[in-house]
Amino acid sequence: MIRAMWSAATGMNAQQLMIDVMANNLANVNTAGFKKSRANFEDLFYATYQESGAPTASGGTVPVGIQVGMGTRPISVQKMFTQGDYLETKNDLDMAIEGEGFFLVLSEDQEIYTRDGSFKKDSDGYIVNSRGDRLQPDFSVPQDAASIVIAKNGDITCLSSGGEVIATGQIPIYIFTNPAGLKAVGMNAYVATEASGDPIQGVPGTDNFGTIAQGYLEMSNVDAIEEMINMIVGQRAYELNSKSIKTADTMLGVVTSIAR
Repeated sequence: MIRAMWSAATGMNAQQLMIDVMANNLANVNTAGFKKSRANFEDLFYATYQESGAPTASGGTVPVGIQVGMGTRPISVQKMFTQGDYLETKNDLDMAIEGEGFFLVLSEDQEIYTRDGSFKKDSDGYIVNSRGDRLQPDFSVPQDAASIVIAKNGDITCLSSGGEVIATGQIPIYIFTNPAGLKAVGMNAYVATEASGDPIQGVPGTDNFGTIAQGYLEMSNVDAIEEMINMIVGQRAYELNSKSIKTADTMLGVVTSIAR
């Protein structure tokens, strides 16, 4: 009975974590470039009362043993880097990556990677995100540029009012061997870790690198309906584990009263 209470308690903790993760997903349903998370779990140790294949009194063997699990525990909260939907903004500096890849941004001398392609110009013409962090490599749009054209391969061209080319550049993107190993640092950004591997720089549209769509933003890949359904399932599982604790407590009370 005590074991049942502890097992159910691990179940309640697991469901609480799952609900917390889904709540964060739903909170960011309209966040550009956001990638939903998924909580993963594993079962705990088993108490073995009888081994499979153990000999019986009649000279045979036990076909199926007796094992009782000790509950569950979380093993990871994994980012799911599936593609999000696209929102057309018609802003020349908004960019969505179609396929694999991240933009590189320099934030307080730290290299961070993001799928959020909502960029703007600062007072010096540099392409920056909403916090003023520069897109890498640095590129300054001339003050007299009338339009900016960004090709699918990342080539950026600034044109004068007369259609003359006055500046050019190239926006690379970066991929990782294990993107799920990236560390989320907020602000729609990630930093590389040993688990993710080193960033691999490439030209958009080549090899395994995605392409860039100008005038679009990639939105969150959160499916609100799916998250709500999973949240209801998690809530019910939490309630069932709570009832298991109450049942075990009632049984323990019966045993205690008999002992008296």
